[in-house]
Amino acid sequence: MRSSVRRRAVRPTRAPGSTGVGRGTAALLAAAGLLVTGIPAAAAATADVPAAASGVTSGADTDTPALVAGLHEEVPATGSAADAARTHLKGKQSRYHIADTSSKDLSTVSTQSEGGRETVRLQQKYQGVPVLGGEYVVRMEKKSGKRDVTGTSGKYFTDLKLDTVAPKVSEQTAIDRAVGAVVSQLGQAPLKRTAAGEGPVKAGLSGTTDGLTILPQGTGVLTRHVTVTGVSPVDGQPVKQEVYVDAHSGFPLLQYSGIKTFGATGTGTAATGATGEAPEASTAAADQLVVKGSAVRYNGEKTEVNLYKDTKGIYQMIDYSKRAADSPYVGPMLATYDARGREVASASGAWPTGIKTFQSTTPELGEDFTNSGAVDAHWAAGKVYDYYKNHFGRDSLDGKDGFIYSLVGVVANGQPYNNAFWDGTKMVYGQGGGDYRTFSADTDVVGHEMTHGVVENTANLVYAGQSGAMNEALADYFGNAIDLEANNVSMDDPDAGLLGEDLCTTLGPRECALRDLNDGATTSKDFVGVTYRGDNGGVHLNSTIFSGALWDMRQDLGGDLADKIVYRALSAYMTPLDGFTEGRAAVIAAAQELGVTKAQLKIVKRSFDAHGIVPGWEKALGVDTDTILSKVNVYNTGVGAGGGKYAVSRSNEDGSEPYSVWVGNTSGQGTPQLMSANNGDYNVYADTDGKTVVWADYSSSGIKIMARPVKGGVAKMVDAIGSDVSGLVVDGDYVAYTAFNPQFGVTNVRYVNMKTGAAALVDGGRPYNVSGLPSVGDGKIAYARLAPDAYGNFTLGVEVLDTATGAKTEMPVADSANTVSIGQTAITDDGVYWIEDNDATDTGQAAVRRADLDGSNPVTITPESGDDSLYAYTLTASDDAVTVTTLPPATTWANDTLPKLYQAAPDGKGGVQRVSCNRGDQAYAIADEGQRVLWLDGTTGYTNLVKRDRPAGSC
Repeated sequence: MRSSVRRRAVRPTRAPGSTGVGRGTAALLAAAGLLVTGIPAAAAATADVPAAASGVTSGADTDTPALVAGLHEEVPATGSAADAARTHLKGKQSRYHIADTSSKDLSTVSTQSEGGRETVRLQQKYQGVPVLGGEYVVRMEKKSGKRDVTGTSGKYFTDLKLDTVAPKVSEQTAIDRAVGAVVSQLGQAPLKRTAAGEGPVKAGLSGTTDGLTILPQGTGVLTRHVTVTGVSPVDGQPVKQEVYVDAHSGFPLLQYSGIKTFGATGTGTAATGATGEAPEASTAAADQLVVKGSAVRYNGEKTEVNLYKDTKGIYQMIDYSKRAADSPYVGPMLATYDARGREVASASGAWPTGIKTFQSTTPELGEDFTNSGAVDAHWAAGKVYDYYKNHFGRDSLDGKDGFIYSLVGVVANGQPYNNAFWDGTKMVYGQGGGDYRTFSADTDVVGHEMTHGVVENTANLVYAGQSGAMNEALADYFGNAIDLEANNVSMDDPDAGLLGEDLCTTLGPRECALRDLNDGATTSKDFVGVTYRGDNGGVHLNSTIFSGALWDMRQDLGGDLADKIVYRALSAYMTPLDGFTEGRAAVIAAAQELGVTKAQLKIVKRSFDAHGIVPGWEKALGVDTDTILSKVNVYNTGVGAGGGKYAVSRSNEDGSEPYSVWVGNTSGQGTPQLMSANNGDYNVYADTDGKTVVWADYSSSGIKIMARPVKGGVAKMVDAIGSDVSGLVVDGDYVAYTAFNPQFGVTNVRYVNMKTGAAALVDGGRPYNVSGLPSVGDGKIAYARLAPDAYGNFTLGVEVLDTATGAKTEMPVADSANTVSIGQTAITDDGVYWIEDNDATDTGQAAVRRADLDGSNPVTITPESGDDSLYAYTLTASDDAVTVTTLPPATTWANDTLPKLYQAAPDGKGGVQRVSCNRGDQAYAIADEGQRVLWLDGTTGYTNLVKRDRPAGSC
């Protein structure tokens, strides 16, 4: 009999998942867990580039160059800058290889003018469908009646060749699949107890389609872009997931969070989880009298703030001083709203109903305005506006005189929300509590969040993977630069590089800070490959590698010059899918354009070198594991093993092929065999017991559960379902999986006898029954379940169903009356394993327990507290060992907060050992035989299927 299982147990925050990265531009998305951009080739000869051009960087997997600098090529001075940019690209087709330069397939994103400099951003479309990250920039100078192109940069994908006319999947099917995928990601583990007197929380999520989008993988993948919003059924946090569903099969290829947070607290997701419109702005003219109010900041400093006195004599936190009298906008430029006590879910991408600005009967704002964070939010927002206006001539965050709104004091489930975020339209600051002040208390937090708005309106760096880490890095860089200027702090101050250092009520700056731009992080020792669900692919975790290089440059060049270089790189060179190497190239090119000296240029390059940001840096990342398959390039599909065999989904290196299922030997010997049909469907969630392999086949008409003998034979459909599935497991005649029930908004475990075709739900599928995290062995199915007892009280536990008799056996959880959550189950010859959390007051540790199949002889493998306690999240077991995936809580991101593997003996004796010391995600662990464990590892920057035959010990 095979050893059992584990995976698809997904935590709502930082859950492990297949990482999938891929370093070439063609593998940017690779349906990967990481959006890691390609490494541009070294400066290379490109057709039709003048010898005088100072630098040319070839594009990866495209004929269009990634960067051309030092041009002086004349284009028409009359007409719009966008038309002139298209004329240039059309006239140099041998250089750019952009076949269609019409506005239909190369639409204008924005035109920016700074003095005589013009920057045009153009969005690539293919047959009228936008290409994710396909953006090309043309830079020009216009003076003395002439207009010259000075350079270009970006990504234009020349290998696209696909049908965009007839997507097989309807919008509604795409929405249903997307919502199901988000539910699976949020709610699969652990299964949590509901509040007393309450039933299970249903998935309050909905989706809206944002049209067709092409993922630039290989020749292109047509998807329906769905934005899923609402409130997490697990923890009540807001949800906003950008999901891309394959338009031909309906498989959710890619999803990542759409919120840009300051720190790692909370879920790291945002949503339009509530209704409500933006408050009506005052119709007062921009030259309305600005009242000078007085207030005290958190730090005790008295300050002047701009207020507005309305017709009723009330002083409101509205600042009209930032908007010119001839502005095309009507209403306040800058306003600060009282959101105290409002749930973050109602403020994320939406406006809480009836919200008003902070208001006072006098211009002298009292202590309440200070303690609420309103004074600092309002004052600092003005400082941020002034910084961008005075240094770069930028009119507000959007560069078009747009509104600046701040919501201050939101909570999460009635508790302090220790975070802040930009949701695309406004800043939202958590109320704080305990060790933290309201998150507007530190100017660098305000500068950080508002800079996300600047980034969104310039390079619009995708908030995932390396591009997301650069987004965070730029927000940190400018947030800190603004903080120092506004508060008259020198770069020589030892705390100058700290972010969030003023947020704490008792801790000093260094103990309080969430990040340090002087932490010395480098790619070689600090970069980690992490899933989208883990910090959105490392947006905070890896950010100080890039921001540290920028900060070093600022220390050596001085703030004025460094800030101009970085802003120019952001506003005129970077594009949405740029990564660290391309970011380096953008900063260097911007420095050259601004006329730095040779010595200064050397400093710029040295700053990146010191942080390991050099072409090819990913190749230096090493592992202590045996690689079975490299570059499998799959997202969120798991891995199965048993009887010396593994089963895994795999795509080609650029991720453009639909996923197919492969089976091989867990020893790594021999050649893997293709098991699924090459039918254009996505074949995922594979598992095997060494004799049979099962998987889910996603097609436009539904999801089929397929099975095939490992030794060969015909694949047959053993079940079918319309909603999303996860966690397939197989042993002998039985296959089980978790299915999302859209009727009741919950999950249920379904099982099928593959010999007879009989199928059923383990819990009957009633509205208030919830089950998940199944394992199967010898005709028995173990699972976590939440269901009402005879008195209507909901109980949480572990059950084992004997499929032969229909009998159910309760496993002896340690404290059935107070169990907080139940995690993944596993069945072996020796019994049943599960994760059990009985203490809601600790920091997240959970016990690993086992019992015989009849519930007797319970054993605690690892305790919930004390020595050998683990932040147990999911597990997998063989007859000889149990392997636990841990996920420690985190207020900041670090390698040791990522999913890591620990192993213990079945009786718990001998303690626990680290399975591997790899840096990066260790996701979807699956036990085979003995102590052997396989998993999907992201350390190298690719998704690799790896193994270890025995633990590494300690790291």
